[in-house]
Amino acid sequence: MKSLITASSAILSLATVALTGPVTTRPDILFFKPLSVTSDSVHNVHIGFNDDDFEGEVRVVFGDCQMTGPLARHHELGSSWIKRTSRPERLVWIVPGDAAHGGCLHAYSSSALIGRSAPISVRHQPKKREEISAIADMMGPWFDGVSYMQSKQNNASFVAVEKSKKIGIVGGGMAGLLTSLLLDSVGIHDWHIIESSQRIGGRIRTKYLAGTTPDQYQYQEMGPMRFPVSTRYADTNETLDIQDHKMVFQLGDVLNQLNGNASDLLVKFIPWIQSSPNVPANSNGYRLPNGRIPSAAQLRANSSLAFPSATSPDREAQSHAAEALEEFIGVTPAVLRNISSNVYKAHKDAVEKGLFHWSETAYLRYALNVSSDLVDFMGGSSNNGPIWEYDTAYFGATTWRTIDKGLESLPRAFYPLVQSRLTLGRKITGLKYNNKTGKVALEWRQDPFAMQSQSEEFDYAVVAVPFSKVRLWKLPKYSSLLSRAISTMNYQQSCKVALHYKTRFWEKLSPPIIGGCGSVDIPGIGSVCYPAYKINSSLPGVILASYASGNIARSVGALSTADHVAYVQRAMVEVHGEVATEQFTGAYDRQCWETDEHAAGAWAAPTVGQQELYIPAYYETEFNSIFIGEHTSYTHAWIFSALDSAVRGTSQLLLDMGLVDEAKQVVNTWMGRWINV
Repeated sequence: MKSLITASSAILSLATVALTGPVTTRPDILFFKPLSVTSDSVHNVHIGFNDDDFEGEVRVVFGDCQMTGPLARHHELGSSWIKRTSRPERLVWIVPGDAAHGGCLHAYSSSALIGRSAPISVRHQPKKREEISAIADMMGPWFDGVSYMQSKQNNASFVAVEKSKKIGIVGGGMAGLLTSLLLDSVGIHDWHIIESSQRIGGRIRTKYLAGTTPDQYQYQEMGPMRFPVSTRYADTNETLDIQDHKMVFQLGDVLNQLNGNASDLLVKFIPWIQSSPNVPANSNGYRLPNGRIPSAAQLRANSSLAFPSATSPDREAQSHAAEALEEFIGVTPAVLRNISSNVYKAHKDAVEKGLFHWSETAYLRYALNVSSDLVDFMGGSSNNGPIWEYDTAYFGATTWRTIDKGLESLPRAFYPLVQSRLTLGRKITGLKYNNKTGKVALEWRQDPFAMQSQSEEFDYAVVAVPFSKVRLWKLPKYSSLLSRAISTMNYQQSCKVALHYKTRFWEKLSPPIIGGCGSVDIPGIGSVCYPAYKINSSLPGVILASYASGNIARSVGALSTADHVAYVQRAMVEVHGEVATEQFTGAYDRQCWETDEHAAGAWAAPTVGQQELYIPAYYETEFNSIFIGEHTSYTHAWIFSALDSAVRGTSQLLLDMGLVDEAKQVVNTWMGRWINV
């Protein structure tokens, strides 16, 4: 009998159990598992062959174990032509909700019974976990694995494919890197990462200034910086974990295990200081007698220090509008707790409430009939993003973490695991689907002036590249919805400037600044963040001296690097005094994401209507292409968003391949545990 290919069987949750042979006089096909299934779910059926010469069409049905012919079946799994040279080892069984409580699988070739399984029980008791329809948006069939498989042509999804398929992963950011790890974990090893830059990590950009190394602790984060961990709610005196970001901590643990806890590859989480009393604050132009910008604590102690803000066009109308808008948004402690505990359910609730149909500006103008002048005063006429307050829950966290020696530790820990299957510096310019072979080719040009591109074919392409870059590629004729998502998804812009100083002088000021992020009223500076590592050490130090986002980031991004750095350094003198001039070493780093050739944007920022419209398109596999990345997730600008998309995309790929066991393994192991497969 041909042995079953059950790679990673020790990992799979289903135990391999040898069953008795089929009750038939012609035992060409043997069924091995499962022994029991659940109705309204998807399972793999493992099969083997006794007759190496058998060839022909095989039809598999489920029904009473004593049934006398295929017409007496309860339902049909599917049919496939079996070749001598190509024997499937697994079939896909979509168990209907009304399946009989028990029976056997039967294999027929024409009218001849050629295999029968041992009895299989069908459980109909309620599932222990919530259905995805109860906790998340049913905007795309992928989330419900049963519906996803039912939507595919039966025979096309009936036979599971072998694990030797060749997978091209385009993009070496966190979504692409996790995809590679997930594929390896289920025994799919013929994948290759193609990355346009000369490094992996995507928008993780830890910069080690003045030519230093991670061990010298003179760095700042030019991309993501920290992770919210938990929130203490004063109204109930309870502390709740922020569940979704736990995937980042889980990833760190897994990478450490895979690297044998090697010290040079260790991902170590340390506390991050998000709020600190003495950070600079926005005082609307007021300066202390010594010329410095007041601190947050000074403004709280004496609010009269701040100059008054601009006068409202209509204070009474503004008060009524603000109250009505706040009531509509409804950000209560209960809502924030819901986001912290289950961001998928919170997203569903926000969609049902209609928050994705409005921006604050549009709601003020068209629902509340506020004057255009007051709308612009309150919300800004360019505010066109939907009203969904997940960031409010994240930034309300009272406990935070970051990574020792920089977030660059994550891609650094990945590198030994991917380096043999990684191509750097290859800028993909297109995808081309071959209708004859069913394969998809990745195209690039070594010589950018060459009219003919180079290419390599893969069975599937998992594209982990921002749409801001993909929209320039030559692509297959994707559906109108997916094509519009690629061409129009909105991206936010941001600029960061980090400055290097001889000492951590800010920790010796009176009062001292110990970590935290503040903001100033100097145009184009935005937030100022101080390192949370090596507090009060004698080492040189690095301040994230400017973190600007939105339209103002375009203005500072247009400055020359020299002018921008000088502008930011002058702001540091206003914040800290002349000591900032004395201590500045001249070393800096500058990152403006909109002009970054590998990103062309800081993070996805869907405008009103884009998110709920486009999400279903990401859950359909078109021309063997699967799109992942934070832009395809419910949340944006957080590493969790990229990781979450990798779990979804990998599970989607595995279901496309009929590898249901592996899809379940990925879903159950990672934070896709709400997905119904």
